[in-house]
Amino acid sequence: MLRKRIQLSLIHVAVAMTLVPINSTLNRVMIKEMALSATLVAVLASLPYIFSPLQMVIGNYSDRHPWLGYRRTGYIALGLLMCVAGVSLAPLAVFLMPENRWLGLGLSVLVFGIWGVGMNVASVSYMSVASEISDPKGRSRTISIMWFVMITGIILTAATLGRLLEDYTPAKLETAFLVVALAALALGLLGLIGLEERHKTAANQPAPVRKSWRELGAAVLGNPQARHFFIYLIILLAAILGQDVLLEPYAGQAFNLPVSATTRITSIWGTCFLVALLVAGFLERRMGKRGVAALGGWTAAAAFIAIAASGPLELKSLFYSGVVVLGLGTGLSTVSNLSLMLDMTTVRVGLFIGAWGMAEAMARGLGALLSGGLRDVFGALTQNAVLGYVVVFGVQAGMMLATLLMLQRIDVAGFQQEAAPLDAMERAALVNEAGG
Repeated sequence: MLRKRIQLSLIHVAVAMTLVPINSTLNRVMIKEMALSATLVAVLASLPYIFSPLQMVIGNYSDRHPWLGYRRTGYIALGLLMCVAGVSLAPLAVFLMPENRWLGLGLSVLVFGIWGVGMNVASVSYMSVASEISDPKGRSRTISIMWFVMITGIILTAATLGRLLEDYTPAKLETAFLVVALAALALGLLGLIGLEERHKTAANQPAPVRKSWRELGAAVLGNPQARHFFIYLIILLAAILGQDVLLEPYAGQAFNLPVSATTRITSIWGTCFLVALLVAGFLERRMGKRGVAALGGWTAAAAFIAIAASGPLELKSLFYSGVVVLGLGTGLSTVSNLSLMLDMTTVRVGLFIGAWGMAEAMARGLGALLSGGLRDVFGALTQNAVLGYVVVFGVQAGMMLATLLMLQRIDVAGFQQEAAPLDAMERAALVNEAGG
């Protein structure tokens, strides 16, 4: 079990590593150094999440269509390769925009789209494996190990990028992105080796049960608890993840920090995230999963308020304090809510994991668009770019407070009672695919 958890962690960190250069470095370069609109950058950053419905489709499809006897491995490999291709080509496409705006923009849309499809395909597949190999009591441990390794990888990735970009040039940025892409590919492939056992396919296997988009949506959103949790996740993650596109540009704008310094903000956040992971299990035994989720929500809300206040007050120390607290709050919230999520996937694992993954992806996209749009609108109205950022972080604090009210209505036991069981044909298909 420990070996498989470590392997899943390697895949998780490989996919996450491709996000770091885009969301902690390239976005800052586009907004500050290239003087592109924050709204444009947010639109590009949200493009991968347009494909989030793929998670529900791929999750449901992979439940019934193994590749060469492997239910998830082929989908993980395909998604990983697309992520690696996307992060390798992203700076090349973006740097074309000053020379040929429309060609650069078109290629950027294509590259971000390739990365986005890959992220969705890979993440729903390895999260399905995580749910399948863990019993309810072991899911928190599986999530903790996966996120501990992932955040460690993010910290190392951000630190490496910061070192490679001490003297920033576009050529150095392209080289740094390629280094990260190759490292992610190596880690992901290592994690795939022997992750799944090959399933035998019975000769009399019934035809796979095909579901329409309406049926897939009804299976998830027809469950009141699932619907409530779905909306809760979107608001929560839009707030926590929506800051990704603006935190580094804000530090550069408000405190005039160089590219190498703003890139290291991710390392600070990640270190605090790791601390939260270490204490989350201890707290969960005493407070329960919902209690830890509430603590994480309050902590993240306080962090956004501190970060928002730091710019107008010109207090760099308050900004860094806010980043520290945000890392702690994000860590507590992530572990507890993902553990709740896995508790709510007792049937139709691929389908429900896909739905939760789609909620995360939609939240990232909506959060990025909301952040970029608010920053540009209020920055223009006040003729003060820093105040535009302040409004964004204030709104995100309010969103965190709203999720604390929604959290009180989440009931895992209620979800499991309401979840529709598999029909006879679905059970037969799954049993035969497993070689039963």
